[in-house]
Formats: sequence, structure tokens, C-alpha cells
Amino acid sequence: MRALIVDDEPLARQRLRRLLEELSVEVAGDCADGRSALSWLNENPKPDICFLDIQMPGLSGLEIIAEMPKELNVVFVTAFDQYAVSAFDLEALDYLLKPVSKERLEACFKRLAAVEKIDSQTQSKPSLGSRYPVTAGDGYIFMDLKRTTYFQVEDEAVWAWVQIGPQGLERFRTQWDTLSEVEDHFSDQGLVRIQRNLLLRAQAILGVRPLGSGRISVRVSEGVELEVSRSVTPQIKSICGI
Repeated sequence: MRALIVDDEPLARQRLRRLLEELSVEVAGDCADGRSALSWLNENPKPDICFLDIQMPGLSGLEIIAEMPKELNVVFVTAFDQYAVSAFDLEALDYLLKPVSKERLEACFKRLAAVEKIDSQTQSKPSLGSRYPVTAGDGYIFMDLKRTTYFQVEDEAVWAWVQIGPQGLERFRTQWDTLSEVEDHFSDQGLVRIQRNLLLRAQAILGVRPLGSGRISVRVSEGVELEVSRSVTPQIKSICGI
């Protein structure tokens, strides 16, 4: 097990390193800010887990996580509890309050083991194909993925943005709680995670616009553009042939 620590407080990094080493976890790197962490991830093998502070000089942990590989298990470590909902909307593995205890870290790794076990299991069952249920009143209707532009996590729920005729996009509540569940369900349908909380259907892209600093935005409907993270921009450009 290899870990990356990202925290602007030296004492906090030292404490977390000591606790991780007591649990036989290798600390592969530690960084004092988000930009350094992104550089480290570009230059080193991906760790198994990243412990990320939220309040740091420059970009916050909530902003930096959007640039990290979506496969990376991220645990937020902070002295503040008000960011918990936002953290889980971004599919953080866990949310630890400082000062972190050894017992709480052990619980975090048990959660990681459970998640990996679920991910490794393959389930074969009848399905609706490319259709999926969304809430409609006190019942459900079944939406076709081909009409779906993108999925978004907000308030610990997954919402589907669907093209409804000439009036544009309309939002529907799905039965999923995380984008990883959507990716698993439609694993071969051309969905791309352009942000930690945004999952785009690539065929819904209508246009691309450069934003500077290596970023782009994609137009998915009249007046609707989505910003693409820097790490995913090359993939989107390749898909679009530009």
C-alpha cells in the first residue's frame, strides 16, 4: 500500500506519515500544496491512496481533486467538517477530521478494502440495455442514454441532464449515488469523466473552446458549456480529432 500526503502544515504531514508507517503503509511522497501534488502524480507511479487537505494556500483540495486521476482513492483530511457533503459529491473515499487517530485511519483502510472488493466482483444480470430509471412523481420513467448529455453528482445524488426537444436540457434524478456506479453500468458506452463530479457522453459534444492554461470547455447544448479538467483535456481532444 502506497500513499501520498498533501498538506501545507509540516507538523500535520509528519503526524500522518508516522501513523501510516505504524500501519505498514508506505508514504511514497508528501507535498505542501496542490500544484506540487499534481506535478508529483505526473512524474511518479500512481499511489493507492491520497490524503488531501482542503484548506491550503492557492487552490483548495476541493479544486485540486478535479485534476487528479479519477481512479485515485482520495481521502480528505481537514480541521473543518462543513465540507463533507462537497467531498462525497466528488467521490472522496473518506473524510477525516484533524487530529487524525490511528483507529480512524484503520477504519479508512477497511473502507478502502471493501470498495476494492466490490469493484473486483462482476455481476451478470438482465438489464434495460441503454435505458435507465429516473424519478418521475411517485414512480419512474426509463430514459435512453442516447438522449443523455451528461451526469452530475450534486447533494450526494446523481442527476442526468437530458436533451428534451428544442427547449434544451432538463435534469432528472437517477437511482445512482456515485458516478462510478454509472461508469460500471455503461462501461462500454463512451462516457468520459471530465471532472470528478461530471461524466460526459462523448457523442453529445457539439463544440470545443480553448480556455487557456491547457484547459478546454465543451459545448453540449445551446448555451451550455462544461469545463474539462486539464488531465482529461488531451483525451477529449483525441476523441474530437483536434
